[in-house]
Amino acid sequence: LAHIRNSGNERPFLLVCPTSLLGNWQRELKKFWPAARVHIHHGTARSTEEFTEAAEHGAVILTTYSLLSRDEDLISPILWGAAVLDEAQNIKNPLTRQAQAARSIRAQARVALTGTPVENHAGDLWSILQFLNPGILPSWGRFQREFLRPIQEEHSMEQLQRLRQIAAPFLLRRLKTDPTIAPDLPDKEIIKVICSLGAKQAQLYRKILADAETGLKEARGMARRGRILATLTKLKQVCDHPGLVEDNWAARRADSGKLQRLEEMIEEVVETGGKALVFTQFVEMGRKIRSTLTERLGKPVLFYHGSLSRTDRDHLIDRFQKEPNIPVLVLSLRAGGTGLNLTAASHVFHFDRWWNPAVEMQAISRAHRIGQEDNVEDYRQIKHGTIEEKIMKLQNKKKKLIDNVLTSEGSLINTLSEEDIRNLFDI
Repeated sequence: LAHIRNSGNERPFLLVCPTSLLGNWQRELKKFWPAARVHIHHGTARSTEEFTEAAEHGAVILTTYSLLSRDEDLISPILWGAAVLDEAQNIKNPLTRQAQAARSIRAQARVALTGTPVENHAGDLWSILQFLNPGILPSWGRFQREFLRPIQEEHSMEQLQRLRQIAAPFLLRRLKTDPTIAPDLPDKEIIKVICSLGAKQAQLYRKILADAETGLKEARGMARRGRILATLTKLKQVCDHPGLVEDNWAARRADSGKLQRLEEMIEEVVETGGKALVFTQFVEMGRKIRSTLTERLGKPVLFYHGSLSRTDRDHLIDRFQKEPNIPVLVLSLRAGGTGLNLTAASHVFHFDRWWNPAVEMQAISRAHRIGQEDNVEDYRQIKHGTIEEKIMKLQNKKKKLIDNVLTSEGSLINTLSEEDIRNLFDI
């Protein structure tokens, strides 16, 4: 952006990102381009007049995906010097209002930044490329017929290679294995931590499996897919803590082998002066982890989740990065899994497993990024003999398909065969 400005382009720049990253971008701009005029357009008190004035003076205007559609009448008439989408997977669904609004932006240059351009299936790539270079791929309907269905359903390597050839010239992919980048990064080690089910967990797990066997035999079509997803979610919740299923958090520590093991490992990290991130996909589990660790450590433990305001999120990140007495930050995977700089931590714990390993790798990159001075240890907590262990094996099996296009595998749910389903549920 600074280069474009120094080349004589006086037009304003539009930078769109998730709400949680507004403060991060503001800090980064101040650090790397101090001369830039920056305006944040966000919140209920946002001003049309201030937006217009900032645009007229060539400012970098930061806003969020939700406001792309709400304030489309304000944004789309302007010809921007550059439009940048950070965490561009937010427009992966081409039919959403924010994806349509993104495509209506008029800009002389366009950039999309994302570590997970293919989160669910190859169709995610269509929406991002349609923002970047409209027309480089066929219409959405044609794309589904010619690429998406053959790749997802028929595993057509020919169409996969065609898509890759079209997309490749427009991708600037930075790999951490790149020799020009690797010297700036410390090592990273992934450690599997195998835990056992507590007695209460085992009892609930067996009951959910028994119910699933009956329900799946009767269900058909979309109802069957819905039941599969609901059952898998319940099984993952049981692996975390019985309270997520029974809504009863008065369980003994031994009723969650994972939580018990997490306490022990976190205590070891803190005793050596380290800091840790703990990711979970369940907000209620995050609250339980925070209260349990606060009690165990006798130190403040913070919890970063989607219900926090932007100001509270920025304050929380700032405290964790700067205050030595705050050893642990618990994060909701959806709210905190992308974009944040959390290099104060060198230990990352995945309390539960996500369907998509690319999302998990994004989460560890909150700590394993340039600016990190220590080696990073990434702990994956897995319940032995459960859905989590089977998901890990299935991920390895399915991963290769979309890796051939870009960076991650397709949605595990959407690619489950009948054999996969029987193996997952032992039926």
